[in-house]
Amino acid sequence: MAKILVTGLAGFIGFHLGKRLLDRGDEVIGIDNLKPYYEVSLKRARLAQLKERRMLRFCELDLADREGVDQVFAEERPDVVVNLAAQAGVRYSLRNPHAYAKSNLVGFVNILEGCHHWGVEHLVFASSSSVYGANTKRRFLYTTMWITP
Repeated sequence: MAKILVTGLAGFIGFHLGKRLLDRGDEVIGIDNLKPYYEVSLKRARLAQLKERRMLRFCELDLADREGVDQVFAEERPDVVVNLAAQAGVRYSLRNPHAYAKSNLVGFVNILEGCHHWGVEHLVFASSSSVYGANTKRRFLYTTMWITP
């Protein structure tokens, strides 16, 4: 049994991963900011299913909140972090690049720093929500990172 921090827990992938980890007997700490980019009632319905489980703790938190993220790491001391949280949307990144960068870049740096400072054994980074390239007509904000042990 491991203590696993899952960001983006209310999203489709985060919900199913959290459910599977709980079914397996792991302790899950979930983070999600519940922003309305996707239907919030659907996110809340997913969380309601997971909150019935004894081994789940959930924190509504924006990953760009440096102190909040550090507090979660300090209190929970996860063994593993699965970072699924990201601001999605190509068009949204063009209309609001600062919000996109805040969530996907600043938030991810806060996760990396939490892992580093609190001795996390493993980090899984699934996506920055969108990875783009080879487009010479339009400029896109994108991130790609590879994490190695």
